[in-house]
Parts: sequence; C-alpha cells; structure tokens
Amino acid sequence: MSKADVVIVGAGHGGAQCAIALRQNGFTGTITVIGREPEYPYERPPLSKEYFAREKTFDRLYIRPPTFWAEKEVTFKLGTEVTAVDPSAHELTLSTGETYGYGKLVWATGGDPRRLACTGAELAGIHAVRTREDCDTLMAEVDAGTKNIVVIGGGYIGLEAAAVLSKMKLNVTLLEALPRVLARVAGEELSEFYQNEHRDHGVDLRTGVAVECLEGDGHRVTGVKLADGEVVPAEAVIVGIGIVPAVGPLIVAGAAGANGVDVDEYCRTSLPDIYAIGDCASFACDFAGGNVMRVESVQNANDMATCVAKAICGDEKPYKAFPWFWSNQYDLRLQTAGINVGFDQTVIRGDTAARSFSVVYLKQGKVVALDCVNMVKDYVQGRKLVEAGASPDVAELADAGKPLKELI
Repeated sequence: MSKADVVIVGAGHGGAQCAIALRQNGFTGTITVIGREPEYPYERPPLSKEYFAREKTFDRLYIRPPTFWAEKEVTFKLGTEVTAVDPSAHELTLSTGETYGYGKLVWATGGDPRRLACTGAELAGIHAVRTREDCDTLMAEVDAGTKNIVVIGGGYIGLEAAAVLSKMKLNVTLLEALPRVLARVAGEELSEFYQNEHRDHGVDLRTGVAVECLEGDGHRVTGVKLADGEVVPAEAVIVGIGIVPAVGPLIVAGAAGANGVDVDEYCRTSLPDIYAIGDCASFACDFAGGNVMRVESVQNANDMATCVAKAICGDEKPYKAFPWFWSNQYDLRLQTAGINVGFDQTVIRGDTAARSFSVVYLKQGKVVALDCVNMVKDYVQGRKLVEAGASPDVAELADAGKPLKELI
C-alpha cells in the first residue's frame, strides 16, 4: 500500500495552496495530492470569464507550472477520486480500487454543481461552469452554431456567464427564481444595478420565475418550460444554482457536518488528523457574527490552506483571515470586503448612474461589509473600517469625496 505523510484530497485552489504552504513552511515529509480532474491545479474564476471568452488560454490558468510540483516533490494522483475514508486505520480507498495511507489528511474537495431536480435535466446541452471540461464542452457547442442560451440562476456564476455570452452576440436569457439577482449575497441596490446592466447589454433577464421542466427532442434540450407555461427556446442551458459540498466519504466516516463538514478554529474536523478547507468546510466566521457557515471564495480556500499547513508544521494558530470576494462583468469590477450577514442599513457612496459606487453595509451602526463597483480606493480603505468595527457618521460615510480612511 502506498502512503504519504500528508495527503491532500482536492486539486483546486485550496489543495494547491496547502501543498505550496507546506513546503514554504519547511515541511520535508511526503505530500500527495489526489485530484478528480486530469488537470494540474488551475484557477477556477477565469473559467466563466477570460477562458470562455478566449482571452486566456488554459496554460495561463495554471496556479503553478506542472514542472513546479516535481521540483517541490509533490506527488499527484490525477483523474482519481476518494471513495471511502477509514479514520482509525488512516487509509483512503480510491476510485482505482487501491488503498492509500496518510499521516495527516487535508480535505479540499470544494463542491459539485447543484443539479436541477426536474424533468429533462438529463438532456444533452445542460451545462455547469465548474471545470475546464464544462467550459470546453459549452465552447464547442457555441463554435458549432449554438445561439440561444438560457442561464438558470442569478448568482455570480450565472451573471458572469451571461455577461461573456452576451458580449459574444449570443441570445441570452437569464432566469432567477427569487425576486432579484444576487438576493442571497447583496443588498437591493446592487441587485437592481446589475439587473439594469445586463438588460442594457441585451440579456433577457427575468426574476421571480420558476422552471417547471426542460424540453427536448429526445436527446438534446430545446427549451425551458416555465411554471406559467411559457417555453423559452434553448439550444444550451447553463445551470448556476449553487454547489453541493463534496464531503460524502468524510460524513460516512463519521465526521460532523450538516452543511459541508464542520471544522474548528484550526480547520480540524471531528475526525483525528483530518482537516477540511475551502468551499466544503463549515466554520464559525468571526466576520459574520460567529455564524457557522461555508465561505465560497478563493481567498477563504487559500487562507485556510495556509492555516492548516502552518499547523501541520507546528505553528498552530486560529483561522482569522479577512474575507473578500470579486466579480468581473462587462467593464465592471466588483470587489467585496467583509460579509454582510444581518445588515440592517445600507449607505450608497458615489453614483450608480456613473457606474462607479459603493454599497456600505452596517449592522447596529457598525460597518460590516462593502460592495465596491469600480471603486478600488473604497475597497482598500473600507476593509480597514470592517476590521476596526468602525461606526462612522452616516452623512460622512455617504460623502464619496471623503476618503474612508478618515472615518476609522
């Protein structure tokens, strides 16, 4: 049986960063990364943006060149899944049938795209935007003449995909079941702004609509039937309705967790010598009032990975990283600082009509988060307001001419 001192399951951002940080912190033991895809670790965010738009080739998405891993003596088992975990024996069962031993295990599997639970969801032409293969398949269909595309889901993935597709002069319809896009992550002001932007760019964006089923010709999708009976023509459908944390083997092995796998302040699961990081890890977030939650971001995956690597190397410290996010749509750069859970007030800085503004979220007078659209200075300085738990004067906060750093 093969084994490694540290086995990392998942070859995405978190898995790659954990291996890098282990070596940076002086770890000299053996490291094996097990990845489901056949690719070495690559950046995921550009898939729905630069990669799909052909602005970046795939080789430019690698987190590190493939030669880097050999130089750092990091072994990869690609195209392989972990199907079972035996925490008492410190052994994994792989999809190849082999058993693999570990000293420490880092679970960094992220999640699988949530699928539609309706008739027709199995038809050809139904896509997620999660992997290189997902994007390559959709790109091939566009190259073959696909023109009418329906995007289901008005979160960031759906909106980013719609922006790229509309720029390619395709007919794009975006369907969101809730009354507004970004309803789970942003205030009404930001939702309204992005709805208007997409409509101005030719996207047929509809909110408050329910999908009844997908129609097809027996093989491929031909349309999306709505609850009111209307059928929206579709030669391809992108489903962007969230992810399901990929933690099945850990939960079966006895790990605690209801929404992903639970970890403590050191990213440890309830199983001995097993850590979890990134999208699949649920933790008490200091920047969300201590709420237990999963944070789906590259920042969270990378910072958790570094926290775990340092702990394995003997430098154990609680995970306290500041959360931040971003989204690129059209010529708009959205940067988010903090988490707006429980906000009870918003303040607008700048001019939404000028497409340069910030939405500041407050809870009981304290700044808890900012959404900054083409406002880099607000993002940089606003982070400090969140970290300081600042309670600035609202009138001064609304004055876009007053630097946020003066309000700390």
